[in-house]
Amino acid sequence: MFALVDANSFYCSAEQVFRPDWRGKPLVVLSNNDGCIVAANRLAREVGVEKFKPYFEMRGLCQAKGVIACSSNYELYGDLSARMMEVIGRFAPEQHIYSIDESFLSFARCERAIADLASHAAALRRAVWKECRLPVCVGMGPTLTLAKTANHAAKKIAGYQGVCVLREPAQWQAVLGQMSARDIWGVGGRIARRLALMGIETALQLAKMPPGLARKSFNVEIERTVRELNGQACKVWDEARADKKQIFSTRSMGVRITSKTALAQALCKHAGIAAAKARRQQSLCRHMLIFAGNSPYDEQPVSRRFQYRFAYPTDDSRLLTQVAARAVEELFVPGVRYYKVGVGLIDLEDGRHAQADLFNPAPNDPALMQVFDGLNQKYGSDTLFLAAQGINPKWAMRREFLSPQYTTQWRDLPVIRC
Repeated sequence: MFALVDANSFYCSAEQVFRPDWRGKPLVVLSNNDGCIVAANRLAREVGVEKFKPYFEMRGLCQAKGVIACSSNYELYGDLSARMMEVIGRFAPEQHIYSIDESFLSFARCERAIADLASHAAALRRAVWKECRLPVCVGMGPTLTLAKTANHAAKKIAGYQGVCVLREPAQWQAVLGQMSARDIWGVGGRIARRLALMGIETALQLAKMPPGLARKSFNVEIERTVRELNGQACKVWDEARADKKQIFSTRSMGVRITSKTALAQALCKHAGIAAAKARRQQSLCRHMLIFAGNSPYDEQPVSRRFQYRFAYPTDDSRLLTQVAARAVEELFVPGVRYYKVGVGLIDLEDGRHAQADLFNPAPNDPALMQVFDGLNQKYGSDTLFLAAQGINPKWAMRREFLSPQYTTQWRDLPVIRC
């Protein structure tokens, strides 16, 4: 048996952890620069708030209905996610973190030792709530797809109260009969429309589709989905994820950039972010892409690029930042109001087997970078940074409704008065 543990409206729930007065109230979380609504809890949806709508279109409704709006607090979400995953991992010998708010568990080697899976799942929910104050739902099934289906039932279908265990065919067929085919893991809107043309609209009808026909009409992944809906395990999670072949750090600006100094600071900032990502997967960069431009909706759209190839592969923030700073001379155009900038490391190689070169004039300094990353991990991002990024940049991402970073910034530690 497998389990899928999924947090309920994770971004919204994370905002309520340290604000008990917000619990039981409608709440939304906005995207970068407070642009669109990327998360809305159930109470917000009930009053008519729509996800992925621009916030300026929903602002009036939110104010009229008392909906709380929060800017994306990625630092808080990441830390709370790590704490939640640590608690979830204690309930099974094998865990696969699928996303920031979802985790698969496998009970293949311990199922006989668990007297009642439903009680075990309920205990997991209580532990996560007690230790993290995050509400989760748990779905269990003999395949990953059925576990995902059970989680959908635990969250969406009345009567399950956050826990759904699908062990027998009759149990999962009853749930599949209440679900649309588009709600099944791996079936998107385009495939759902094609299925509807074939007369397949419910998940149960999809499960009854001949596997060979599913492969012939679509692809092998849909065939595997059909088999999994019938209890035949076909999908597995990767034991080790492959390293990324390219690493990018891009961002739309909260305030348009009009000066060469500000553009240089923004590019150096993203060079540092990309370098840190490369070090985390122990990769070295040979080719660097740097770009900047205004909005494509501006009267005269501008998009400029600069490429640089290193003689020796590197992950050193100092070297990458130097290149980003030099690129400004190629990218800056007076009068252009820059809206989006970014840095890409597009030719990566494994740093664990890199061959050092005696004649390299600027060799990497892994010990220094380890200290650099260690301090930022221990005391919070940008505790230590290169001055080229600027001290108090005016172009930073706009987050007017940002809540405190309660768990990652000393200044934001909650104060408790007893």
